Amino acid sequence: MASVYNSKDHYPRPDFVHSNHRWTPINEGWSILFDDEDVGLGEAWQIKGVPDKVAITSSTDKSGSEAEAKKLAAFPELREKGFKTPKDQSREHTKKPIKVPFVFQTPASGVYDKDAHEILWYERKVADPREKGEIDAGDRVLARFGAVDYEVTIWASGYPVGQHRGGHVPFDVDITDALSNAWKTSGKGELDLVLRIRDSPHDLSQPRGKQYWAPQPESIFYTPSSGIWQPVWLEVVPSARIGDSSAGTVLRSNKISEGLLEARVAVLGRRAGHGYSVEIEGSLHGLSITKTRENLPSDKDYVFVNLDLSLSDEQRTKAPQSLIQSAPLDNDDCWRGNVALWSPDYPTLYDLAIRLYDSDGKLVDEAKTYTGFRHLDWTRGDRTFRLNGKPLFQALVLDQGYWPETGMTPPSPDSLRRDIELSKKMGFNGCRKHQKVEDPVFLYWADRLGYLVWGEMANAYEFNEDYAERFGQEWLEAVKRDINHPSVVTWTPVNVIWTESWAYPNLKDNIDQRNHIRSLYYITKTLDPTRPINDNCGWEHVITDLSTFHDYSDHPELSKTCATLEGILGKKLGGRDFFVGPVSLEDGRTDEGTKHKEGAPVLCTEYGGVNIAPAKESEKGDRDWGYTTASDPKDLLKRFEALIQAVVKGGHICGIVYTQLSDIEQEVNGLYSFDRREKISAVEVKKIVDAAKQTYYDSLPKDVLPIRG
Repeated sequence: MASVYNSKDHYPRPDFVHSNHRWTPINEGWSILFDDEDVGLGEAWQIKGVPDKVAITSSTDKSGSEAEAKKLAAFPELREKGFKTPKDQSREHTKKPIKVPFVFQTPASGVYDKDAHEILWYERKVADPREKGEIDAGDRVLARFGAVDYEVTIWASGYPVGQHRGGHVPFDVDITDALSNAWKTSGKGELDLVLRIRDSPHDLSQPRGKQYWAPQPESIFYTPSSGIWQPVWLEVVPSARIGDSSAGTVLRSNKISEGLLEARVAVLGRRAGHGYSVEIEGSLHGLSITKTRENLPSDKDYVFVNLDLSLSDEQRTKAPQSLIQSAPLDNDDCWRGNVALWSPDYPTLYDLAIRLYDSDGKLVDEAKTYTGFRHLDWTRGDRTFRLNGKPLFQALVLDQGYWPETGMTPPSPDSLRRDIELSKKMGFNGCRKHQKVEDPVFLYWADRLGYLVWGEMANAYEFNEDYAERFGQEWLEAVKRDINHPSVVTWTPVNVIWTESWAYPNLKDNIDQRNHIRSLYYITKTLDPTRPINDNCGWEHVITDLSTFHDYSDHPELSKTCATLEGILGKKLGGRDFFVGPVSLEDGRTDEGTKHKEGAPVLCTEYGGVNIAPAKESEKGDRDWGYTTASDPKDLLKRFEALIQAVVKGGHICGIVYTQLSDIEQEVNGLYSFDRREKISAVEVKKIVDAAKQTYYDSLPKDVLPIRG
């Protein structure tokens, strides 16, 4: 598995490739040392190097007891299940090799340590990847990280080169100056790259999603994931270069009638007093359409470029056969005039080349990316969610992105494509990525295969000022990373859990918690007004574009709830309100609350979760569970059909999210097993999902033509 990530065949960001950048994976050769007593900084490991071992002089029982108390206070329903923090079994930790990007808690890492460790030190030798001409040209060297959980500080041979906080989002550090120093002092361009990572097992205000804060997973929580869990690589870049979406490049292509691409292109490393220009060229299946160039303003590090990508009549007659086959010219689901559209059935993408020129007209940098023209509309007032002007039934599956041997890291980049294909095989047209910002390769394949995605962040469990700052920062980085993917159709910053809302347990009467959710809504809407926002998925909505709810009842009760809009909007699990109501506090502050917008789309965004009872008692895991239980695969298929029809047959709901795609550890309620084997026939499941889509489409007015996605 690790060897796949050491191959240059899989660039970690296939959605944004610089033609003139050379890159080298550095996922092998790492070592890790646990620093349970946090002595590394005091002993200057970052300068002297990480030692081969570290002695342990005291027990960690006290911190374990504090974690126990915090956990039980947050989730009293788990009290009876017990919580034991492992005691130290040895008096020292030794430095071990680790197979990156797999975390130490997983078998694939080669470490497979399930104990809790808060401070981790990673170390690896790196060599200057530049050729002499690149050094003479002043090219820079970046160490790029897909994701590191949670806080990391990085040194290069004792030279501090950067730090980052946030376990699900990418960052890079410039190690060029450290390399220059190494050349001067030793005559070699070699560095000792040292990372100090802090991932607290006990800080409940740290965004962690489904990662459990104890070594033994239970209930709906899974094995934690600490340290490097997405690919790491070196990249040689020009000093002035085109920035990706994380740096501020936005490619907006929602004006499907005009075919107008509205781009904001960020430029990194521009030199004061130097002129630059940015050119964008668009093509479709190899057919060049047009290009345009704009000068970079002297007072900004970005430039707006508009590009008309509608085909001329002459270009349409020259459409390549590959385009005609994938997007028939006479199909109005594929075209709006001379503009090719993106949809689940017809995921047509325009290729884009973004070029940076200096004042002499010399090409400095080029990035290859793409865009898909599609328009979302959730504001018609008729309870429809529309794609390209037509009602779309979203048949989604809950996808949490875990694998048996590798945890949150896919066994290989191809595993992400396979999960999409397995889901589509069962008739689903998308997923709600749950409590995880998935590897960007997943969205690359979602764009290309035609797969709708709801973007979501990993939440914390405790609301305080630390959480508000941490979550706000990481959520914005996640939105910026994924903003240019046509497959992403909804933003979901927050999710409910059990009878509460993650990190927001007191929305009923806490104005501060409500205001933080409002702040997330408005900052997201500022960055991206083209997608709807599902503020707090499940219930206790504060400000939302979609009315979403969770209901894990069995089909008779679920059918009764979904038969009327009043039933849907009624009380939820634990007596929670669908929308927060008005509140007046003793300090004089008031909050009006909110309510369902007449005609807003209504979606059941979690239901199902049915497991199969083991045929033999000896096959049952001591922690295995589901929300309800089928007697055998045949019964599961029957229940699946009854549940999905219970949701849609009332005619009030325009989308569903079935829990879930695959089993995960002890939560064995997937349609596939943990290792992605069919538990029930995918062919039969697809028939049921297709019938549910048809039930919805048949409920629409006769003059409304749906998009068949």
